[in-house]
Amino acid sequence: MNSLDARSQILLKTLIERYIADGQPVGSRALSRFSGLELSPATVRNVMSDLEEAGLIASPHTSAGRVPTALGYRFFVDSLLTVQPLDTSRVHELQGQLQPDQPQRLLSSASHLLSNLTQFAGVVVAPRKDAVRIRQFEFISLSENRILLIIVTTAGDVQNRILMTRRAYSANELSSAATYLNEHFAGLSFNEIRRRIKDELRQLRSDMTELMTATVDAGSAAAEETATSYVISGETNLLDVEDLSSNMSRLRELFKLFEQRTGLMQLLELSNKAEGVQIFIGGESGLAPLDACSVITAPYEVDGRIVGSVGVIGPTRMAYDRVIPIVDITARLLSNALSSSA
Repeated sequence: MNSLDARSQILLKTLIERYIADGQPVGSRALSRFSGLELSPATVRNVMSDLEEAGLIASPHTSAGRVPTALGYRFFVDSLLTVQPLDTSRVHELQGQLQPDQPQRLLSSASHLLSNLTQFAGVVVAPRKDAVRIRQFEFISLSENRILLIIVTTAGDVQNRILMTRRAYSANELSSAATYLNEHFAGLSFNEIRRRIKDELRQLRSDMTELMTATVDAGSAAAEETATSYVISGETNLLDVEDLSSNMSRLRELFKLFEQRTGLMQLLELSNKAEGVQIFIGGESGLAPLDACSVITAPYEVDGRIVGSVGVIGPTRMAYDRVIPIVDITARLLSNALSSSA
């Protein structure tokens, strides 16, 4: 595929850019005019025929013009696209919308930011279970045998759990227990806490063992609940995308995918295993409802560890040069904000 000569590459790039901008099949006359090449329409038609034979463009039945295929978009993104980074003032503006002093709202804010900037669906995957690390524990007595456990993670997630205990604990005991947990286990995952606390509990007074064990059990359950969660915003934007809304049954399948979550989670979590921006075009996602969509993702970190990913879901006919840097900078700013709040 890289054997495309310079002329063919220019014409393919021009065709895809015109199609992204206008949404209409591109004819040879338009290509001849916009490409900047001094070629006759006949020569352009010959090149287009070669590109069609290579599977990079296709001819809709109703038009003499051509449109890009998923393979054409892939070649365009990998070999022809020039991505301009966002200017500094724009980055500062976005930074202001992801404040580290509001950690519990950061993931939701990032999702809304992606959606608003691209006018597609924005999604942020919460930290994986094995990446959920604890910043703070707090206990509040509710009644004789009921205690409210408050867990704050390094990613800013706040979980509340009710603990039922066999005996009442005084305010001093609860304060001591919280201090002990925070001093010994802050920054660890629940899996690590569970392993270490077995040995530590042997050295504690036996009457505190029940409270500590209940805390770890409840915390592990809370971590399980957030293990496969993500925040998605702006799905309704896709209703306004003509390429998608023209096929309502496909759109229904897409919204069902958002609700079921499992398949989309697996796709988004691939981003956690890679560096930088990942782009899945059409069938590359392996998910049928996304055949007419592209998914652009990037991982985010807390203190240098990849813990989740951000992404945008939109039509294959999107302005990749604009969306890619938005996803990239949102992931970087989210990483900075979460690391600052940790």
